Amino acid sequence: MENKLVYTGKTKNVYALDNGNYLLKFKDDCTGKDGVFDPGENSVGLTIEGVGDVNLRMSIYFFEKINAAGIRTHFVSADLGDTTMEVLPAKVFGKGLEVICRHKAVGSFLRRYGEYIEEGADLPAYVETTFKNDEKGDPLVTKDALVALGVMTESQYDDIKDMTQKITQIVADDLKAKGLVLYDIKFEYGYDPDGKVMLIDEIASGNMRVYKDGQYIDPMTLSKLFFA
Repeated sequence: MENKLVYTGKTKNVYALDNGNYLLKFKDDCTGKDGVFDPGENSVGLTIEGVGDVNLRMSIYFFEKINAAGIRTHFVSADLGDTTMEVLPAKVFGKGLEVICRHKAVGSFLRRYGEYIEEGADLPAYVETTFKNDEKGDPLVTKDALVALGVMTESQYDDIKDMTQKITQIVADDLKAKGLVLYDIKFEYGYDPDGKVMLIDEIASGNMRVYKDGQYIDPMTLSKLFFA
């Protein structure tokens, strides 16, 4: 029986499975602008052959590690031959929410707050949330606003923040062991029918900014270094 396509995303397509779970099919498309990759961009800017494969590879690696650490994720299993990942069903917060954890001041954080902080300055695993809305440029949203708008409860926000900082540390420690420094990383979360929060989407090089010896490492190079 053919899997039913339920959603076409920028970097992945989502199919419904007969067992109630979903199948994510990773694509070779990346977000960016004018042919240059940018994890913060809202549109597909380029196609890089093999990027779907390495994104899935890295996602499997980290999801298994995070699950083993007792942190809830939607990961069930994966098929590298087909570039697919089976995941548990999860409802997204609002119309989609991105959670960023920052260890260093770069990107949009620096654009917003550059008069208060230097580029590359340390941040204390700073967590921020943005609504996924291309037209509005993914606006920042505070905990109080998320609760007031009915997007999530206070305890769900607290869980997300705690999980984000723990997961970011897992990723940062792995990268550090390879001589790489994590500056920031982007996550997505959903919740099950009981309202319990779980990490969803992917954990790939395209969702993080990583530097080596003070130089930015592009996602494909990062994936190669990571699995070298």
